[in-house]
Amino acid sequence: MLKKKKKEDTENAEHLNDVMDDQQNGAGESEISPEELFKQELALANDRYLRLYAEFDNFRRRTAKEREEARKSEGKDVIVALLPVLDDFDRALRSIENSTDVVAVKEGVALIQNKLKNVLSQKGLTEMQSIGTAFDPEIHEAITNIPAPSDDLKGKVVDEMEKGYYLNDKVARFAKVIVGS
Repeated sequence: MLKKKKKEDTENAEHLNDVMDDQQNGAGESEISPEELFKQELALANDRYLRLYAEFDNFRRRTAKEREEARKSEGKDVIVALLPVLDDFDRALRSIENSTDVVAVKEGVALIQNKLKNVLSQKGLTEMQSIGTAFDPEIHEAITNIPAPSDDLKGKVVDEMEKGYYLNDKVARFAKVIVGS
């Protein structure tokens, strides 16, 4: 399309140059006044402007549509990766109804949990290690302070109420912790 436009533009420019040459040389059968020449140039410039505006408008619409499609499908790979884990949970629930062995059920649920953790770690999710580390408000959310069991745990995380997670080295969820004072 751009090649076609460039070709049209060069043809129009050549036509105007021919008209101007003819006018200067006096070779034209009907002489074009400077006003007519400026009107033709104005019409040509307006035509170029309208085409460029229409092309930009089409580009804007197309990119907006592509962005919307990308937003709709951006989590698709994570969801597809989690579907086998969902299937495992369904099978586990069906087997719990008929099972009398609690140990086997616990092992099955632990296997499903490990599978879920593996899928999430492949997608960039890692657990935050908080217990025993110094309290950092950038990654921890303090729920409460308790007296530290020992002097070396003062100002450090004593317990963790909710695990924190990193997603590709950025905090995805802050760890909710109890700090020793």
